[in-house]
Amino acid sequence: MSNKAKGKKLDEIVIDNMLISMMEKIFDPIPVPIILIGKNTEVIMINQIFADFLGYPKEQIIGKKVLDVDRNSRFPYVFKNKKAEIAWKHKFENGHTAIVHRIPVLDENGEVLYGFGMVLFQDVEEFKDIIQKNKLLESELSLYKTQLKEIQGAKYSWENIVGESEKILQAKYLAAKAAQTNSNVLLLGKSGTGKELFAHAIHNASNRSHYPFVKVNCAAIPQELLESELFGYEEGAFTGAKKGGKVGKFELANGGSIFLDEIGDMPFKMQAKLLRVLQEKEVERIGSNSPKSIDVRVIAATNQNLEELVAKGQFREDLYYRLNVMSIYIPSLQERKEDIEILAYKLLEKLSNGMGKYVKKISPKTLEYLRGHNWPGNVRELENVLERAINLTDSDTILPVHLPMYITQRTVTKGEGPLRPLKEIIEETEIEVIKRVLERTKGNKQKTAKILNISRSSLYDKIERYGLE
Repeated sequence: MSNKAKGKKLDEIVIDNMLISMMEKIFDPIPVPIILIGKNTEVIMINQIFADFLGYPKEQIIGKKVLDVDRNSRFPYVFKNKKAEIAWKHKFENGHTAIVHRIPVLDENGEVLYGFGMVLFQDVEEFKDIIQKNKLLESELSLYKTQLKEIQGAKYSWENIVGESEKILQAKYLAAKAAQTNSNVLLLGKSGTGKELFAHAIHNASNRSHYPFVKVNCAAIPQELLESELFGYEEGAFTGAKKGGKVGKFELANGGSIFLDEIGDMPFKMQAKLLRVLQEKEVERIGSNSPKSIDVRVIAATNQNLEELVAKGQFREDLYYRLNVMSIYIPSLQERKEDIEILAYKLLEKLSNGMGKYVKKISPKTLEYLRGHNWPGNVRELENVLERAINLTDSDTILPVHLPMYITQRTVTKGEGPLRPLKEIIEETEIEVIKRVLERTKGNKQKTAKILNISRSSLYDKIERYGLE
């Protein structure tokens, strides 16, 4: 290196040190914990109040990897994802739970230069006190509005319904058409196929999207409570009735949509009352003699065959035809296996972000097993299998060894793949173990070979064979 280059490098170091020294002078008096992380996740600067909060002298923190200071830190994930985490609840290694910011600072090429961290509230109780002082929970009315918003919001849109198979595209096409009308919609399909996703998307794509979206699971509410849940009651209507009465779900959904899930489980007596609401477009609370007009679009869903229930006398025929204006069948995962790969990767992204693990790949053999399974639990089962796999893997790739045995070691039946060869199982296990030890030794092959009790040449052969460089 030339003297000029050396001088330039030295100048940069001096400037960096001056900048850090200046930042310490600025941030140390501030009574808010602040930390600056380098691009390799080393601690560059921390103010005194943060060092005291962590329980270490500053000189013991500076230069250390952030995970060595707090093993629960999510800064490595923030650097990997390049997305800020604002007002996150975080439990530090010392037991404190706080509300924090984690912000990656990027250069003009989008690469991470630094990470900036700040503790907004040093414990959750402090956060709650601030909320109360600002009167965010001032009255029952504000709490009621918050709860109402939670039950009214339709969270999903067409983008959340993943797949390119003909059957799922046909279902989306029909649903999009239904969204442009005010007609009732009946969603049919097995459990776990995504009927609720379709209900959300239909509401969000309709002219009712700015009005409430209210969900009711007809199978989850006891029969004796279902009428009061759906239609509400007046004060004093029965023993134990709340003072002031209660607004029913249909009134809450006025102007918007109500999603009646598991409609096939609705008691026969209630079916007659629901039919009247659909015909007359009005509801009457229990204990009231004055009906109220409502404007609600009903989106119903069931995994049962309603025509069979009608034939058995278990579901009203007139109600069935009233609901079955726009009937949409949601295909099972077994009927659209060509969507499994794209679905798996979409779910993997969602789960990885939620769990804070950098799992981004699925090996070709793993995908083969996923496509070979029948998926009786549909998309919900696939999501559970992937969540389990993410918990098991120590790398960024899901391998067959991370799948449940009922998927990888199924018996040979018509239409399914063969049992796994022993050689394949051994190779996958070798790959996973070598990866794990290399990560632990930070790529030191001599230490890795010693831990695995194999020669270095044998380790190099396996690394080259499995493409683990």
